Amino acid sequence: MEAEKTLLTVFTPTYNRAALLPRVYESLKRQTNKRFVWLIVDDGSTDDTKETVRRFREEAPFPVIYEYEENGGKMRAHNRGVSLTETEWFLCLDSDDWLTEDAVSVIYESFREMGSEKIPGQPAGLTAHKGQDSITPLYNTDFPTVSYSTLYGLYLKGFRGETTLVFRTEVLRQFPFPEIPGEKYVPEDYIYDKIDGAYVLKVVPRVLTICEVTESGYTESLRKLKRENPTGWFLYYEQRFKITPPSLLKVKYAGYYLVYRKRAGRKLSFFSLWLLPGLGAMAALKFTGRE
Repeated sequence: MEAEKTLLTVFTPTYNRAALLPRVYESLKRQTNKRFVWLIVDDGSTDDTKETVRRFREEAPFPVIYEYEENGGKMRAHNRGVSLTETEWFLCLDSDDWLTEDAVSVIYESFREMGSEKIPGQPAGLTAHKGQDSITPLYNTDFPTVSYSTLYGLYLKGFRGETTLVFRTEVLRQFPFPEIPGEKYVPEDYIYDKIDGAYVLKVVPRVLTICEVTESGYTESLRKLKRENPTGWFLYYEQRFKITPPSLLKVKYAGYYLVYRKRAGRKLSFFSLWLLPGLGAMAALKFTGRE
């Protein structure tokens, strides 16, 4: 009998994370379904990442692919990972996260369900919870009760957690991350919002990824990302303003858009000049209930 086809690539971008990669590897070895490829793109590490992965490859019960690139940031590593992927589906698993033991099995079951359900258009993929353990969603926030949704649509309905995202590889090839000279980061939601404009996701209310929440240093790390990557953040805030329904949230995105347009060295456009008086009007409507 012909062996079942491997449909999934688990992609891990990494930079000087040799100490964390064994935890990712152990979680992959524990998978109840091992029909996946583990693809690691090393974004210019200077520690012993290469040697660590070599040891994994010698014993792993699944294929391990290692690709070294000059340091260019996670977004370039992600684009490279997508270009190297030969499977139909793609899961990005960061080096500081790890999978629950049944994650791959649940993903394959979701593939089967998507193949039989009839919905308008073809789902781009699926979204599941991240958690602090295998049961409790991160920040204790469940998805809204829907079978299919855009990713941003979940947040507009009140979801506040983080998600495990599995995309069709062909969809990610349609929407690569912009590679901006002199910058190494673009918020991931910039691309996910673009995918939302064309596709929906299957909502899987299960914890598939576990991650550690470390508040210390987060604020300064975010400030550094914003300081060093103004164009990436400008693109993100511009897009978020355009797609967010009228609300105070839209006002916030408009304000950030103007700030990062200036930081990115972009001249004020007609759109920007229209925004300035519009901000006050939108806020007034919100507070008077006439939105």
